[in-house]
Amino acid sequence: MEHVIALDVGGTGMKAALVGAGGELLHQTRRDTGRERGPDAVVESILAFAAELRAHGERHLGAPAAAVGVAVPGIVDADEGVAVYSANLGWRDVPLRALLGRRLGGVPVALGHDVRSGGLAEGRIGAGRGADRFLFVPLGTGIAGAIGIGGRVEAGAHGFAGEIGHVVVRPGGTPCPCGQQGCLERYASASAVSRAWAEATGDPEADAADCAKAVASGNGDALRVWQEAVDALADGLVTALTLLDPRTLIIGGGLAEAGETLFAPLRDAVRRRVTFQKLPSIVPAALGDTAGCLGAGLLAWDLLESTDPAEVTT
Repeated sequence: MEHVIALDVGGTGMKAALVGAGGELLHQTRRDTGRERGPDAVVESILAFAAELRAHGERHLGAPAAAVGVAVPGIVDADEGVAVYSANLGWRDVPLRALLGRRLGGVPVALGHDVRSGGLAEGRIGAGRGADRFLFVPLGTGIAGAIGIGGRVEAGAHGFAGEIGHVVVRPGGTPCPCGQQGCLERYASASAVSRAWAEATGDPEADAADCAKAVASGNGDALRVWQEAVDALADGLVTALTLLDPRTLIIGGGLAEAGETLFAPLRDAVRRRVTFQKLPSIVPAALGDTAGCLGAGLLAWDLLESTDPAEVTT
């Protein structure tokens, strides 16, 4: 059965699948990245994992994978196939496409950014299906974004398109590791809500999920923390929709698991802020933590459809 290998590499773990031509998941598995052993070990883990997936396809599906798609965090040069930088994984300038191509005997390899890959999957087969323009914003440890236009995701001239988490929403506010102050992700990410709720309760173990539960029960402190995050998020989203005019706004990540506890006040906050802008549909992501892996598979299939494999393995 014709298939591709899809790998979604995260800060602590890797999700992988063999994906059929129709997007069906023929095999799924996970593995730790082993980042505590250093960046070279992480790269070797990725290469070995991909080789095992290729062998699995040969044994159980009757053929080797036709291509590989890999989604990684940090700064990615997709055109050159280089993982430029990842703070979480500790690597710089890793020629991942070439390394995988050599390890797997010349198979074509597509390399992409993890959030943009997730956005690609949500746009084509998830919550944004049928939308000609969408914005995918996962709210996790940080906040990033993927700009979907006509079935593809925009990377930008330098690979930084969609970095909504570093839009300044509170000038002069909390310092951000990026060097600015008052960035959106310092106020509206799941980790930001966790920090604020832990401080409000005096419990260092309290997190965003606990805050959401307290909001649902009517806790006043929780409502304050939650609304501050929602207001910051709405400010950032209105800036984005003013610039991009998306038809659909897809919210994912850990914070979106709160469901209507998040979406009801968020829709209201965005609605209050728009003036001349057209209000987009604001919907939860549909694919959960499989989005990045499915997106990596789509990258691999796109590569097969659009490029001579001889051009992508060196």
